[in-house]
Amino acid sequence: QLQASGGGLVQAGGSLRISCAASGYPFGRLSMGWFRQAPGKERESVGTINWNGGRIYYADSVKGRFTISRDDGKNMVYLQMNSLKPEDTALYYCAAKRSSYYSKVPREYDYWGQGTQVTVSS
Repeated sequence: QLQASGGGLVQAGGSLRISCAASGYPFGRLSMGWFRQAPGKERESVGTINWNGGRIYYADSVKGRFTISRDDGKNMVYLQMNSLKPEDTALYYCAAKRSSYYSKVPREYDYWGQGTQVTVSS
């Protein structure tokens, strides 16, 4: 089970950290990902991290602004978002993959959270 939280309304240029709590499966054996979906658009990968944190992927659109991290002691994954832009507005989902390999492909993930809304005003 995945529970995302921390979304909200923020002005352009601001920062927000969203969190995802995982339960029900050994967290250290999960690769994790953050995805987002804006109205009328496909779900896209934002950032993904493999199960030991050794490999991380970012979408080009967020590289240098967003940071994904995980805390295995707390079974948590985070997405720190800085320099937010109106185009970052979307419903953000966390997802888990029972594999040591991360992926940016949504269909390769086994578990999904309910999503948390991030809205960036101009």
